[in-house]
Amino acid sequence: MKTASAIEVGSQDSAVPATLAQFTQLFNELDKGNLNKLSQVYSEDVQFQDPLGAVRGLDQLTHYFAGAYANAISCRFDFSEPVTHGATVAIPWVMHLRHKRIKRGREIMVDGISHLRIRDGKVCYHRDYFDAGQLLYENLPLVGRIIRFIKGYAG
Repeated sequence: MKTASAIEVGSQDSAVPATLAQFTQLFNELDKGNLNKLSQVYSEDVQFQDPLGAVRGLDQLTHYFAGAYANAISCRFDFSEPVTHGATVAIPWVMHLRHKRIKRGREIMVDGISHLRIRDGKVCYHRDYFDAGQLLYENLPLVGRIIRFIKGYAG
C-alpha cells in the first residue's frame, strides 16, 4: 500500500488524515470474514453508492459488501495521492481483484476514484466512480470481446 501525502485545498479537518489512513488500511484488509471492521471507518448513517448499487446505513453497507466479497479470491487497492477540501476527500485508486466468477480467477485491474465525506472521524458518504465495463463486462467471454472491439473501433 502506498502512503500518499494529501493535496490540501482550504482548511483541513483534523480528523481527516487519520480517518483516511484507516480507510485505506481497511480496504487492503477487507474480505468476507472481517466485514465487522466497517464500523471502525463508517458512520451508522453512511450513504454509499457505486456504479452497481446504492445503500444507506452501516447494516445495508455490510450486507452489500458481503455480496461483493462473497466470491472474491483477493482484493487490494493501490491508492494515489488524495485531494482534500475540509472534510471532503477524493482519492484515486487501482483495484487488483481476483474473483471466482470473473476471468477464471485471474487478476484484473480496475481504475477508480472514491469521493468521501468525513464527519466526526467517520466516513458518512462514500461514492465510487469506476468503469463497470472494466470490472465486469470486458471480462465476460463473448460480451468482453464485443466491448473490446467497440472500444478499439471507437478509440
